[in-house]
Amino acid sequence: MERAFYRDTWAEIDLDAIFYNVQSMKRHVGSHVDVIAVVKANAYGHGDVQVANTALEAGATRLAVAFLDEALVLRKKGIPLDVPILVLGATNPQYAPLAASQNIALTVFRADWFEQAIVYAPYEQPLNVHMKLDTGMGRLGAKTKEEVQQIMHMIEQKKWFVLEGVYTHFATADEQHVDYFSFQYDTFMRMLEWLPAKPPLIHCANSAAGLRYPERVFNAVRLGISMYGLAPSQAMKSLLPYPLKEAFSLHSRLTHVKKVKAGEKVSYGATYEAKADEWIGTVPIGYADGWLRRMQHFSVLVDGKRAPIVGRVCMDQMMIRLPYELPVGTKVTLIGEQQGDRISIDDVAAHLNTINYEVPCTISYRVPRIFLKNKSIIEVRNAVL
Repeated sequence: MERAFYRDTWAEIDLDAIFYNVQSMKRHVGSHVDVIAVVKANAYGHGDVQVANTALEAGATRLAVAFLDEALVLRKKGIPLDVPILVLGATNPQYAPLAASQNIALTVFRADWFEQAIVYAPYEQPLNVHMKLDTGMGRLGAKTKEEVQQIMHMIEQKKWFVLEGVYTHFATADEQHVDYFSFQYDTFMRMLEWLPAKPPLIHCANSAAGLRYPERVFNAVRLGISMYGLAPSQAMKSLLPYPLKEAFSLHSRLTHVKKVKAGEKVSYGATYEAKADEWIGTVPIGYADGWLRRMQHFSVLVDGKRAPIVGRVCMDQMMIRLPYELPVGTKVTLIGEQQGDRISIDDVAAHLNTINYEVPCTISYRVPRIFLKNKSIIEVRNAVL
């Protein structure tokens, strides 16, 4: 049988962790609250359709993506038409009939969007829309009572559109200080009064708000970062109502091992010089895989020991200082657990001075994904072949 991939670098996605994280949020917010699984950006780098199916099995009732293209890819990969998908970003009005035909709800926030979308009527079936209200994020959303009323007027006048939901997005729900969160929540409550009638879905909570304020999620929560087992922020780690299980790990193998003498240099720019005779291992992963040049001086796990990255990370390879001579083929863990030690996505994010969201999203299509359930491989995806 032909191999799914031939390189010695891969990511593992623990679908059982995804399942657990979804079920935990479902129990936390209550059975009356819909869980909308956010699988944009290839499910934060984890694998869109695999995570989507797992989330649905665990009790999520809807999916959310950033763009129409992502929603259409999910349909193409087998997510059935009876599973609602919400596009969170802006969509060109000319594609409204296509979205309607695929049971894809669109986010709306301008009355003139409807004026442009109606040009393409008649639709084969009505388009579900969710009105986005800007309560202080400053990104997308209607802000004034006049804007909201204009949008409602367009929806009521045009039979092709159905207001399925209304929502907002919090800017600081993951921070310790709650003043701005409270301001946005109160603003949302006031703006809801501008609606002549409430739509079926009202949602304001992302992962952070869902975890911290289950009594304020209305009847749906958008489960993003914590579905993948990551806390929305470092500040929230001590506030989590239940433990999260990290789903993503990253591994490789040594492809070359050599002994360098004191004074010899390693990699581009000759930025690393051996202080003594050292064993250096070459690992086939680099910045083209999303393992960025800034990862120099970080450590990975090899034979259960920490091994620092020495010299600059190259496009396709990097070098590590081994604790002792090890054979070619020895497993290297960049993210995940090995022999009782663990490197988390948060550790990588701290080294890069960024947030944990960015790390799995950065690991590129070149890295094959192995999907695990009950500790067994159920699927391997390689975007290169």
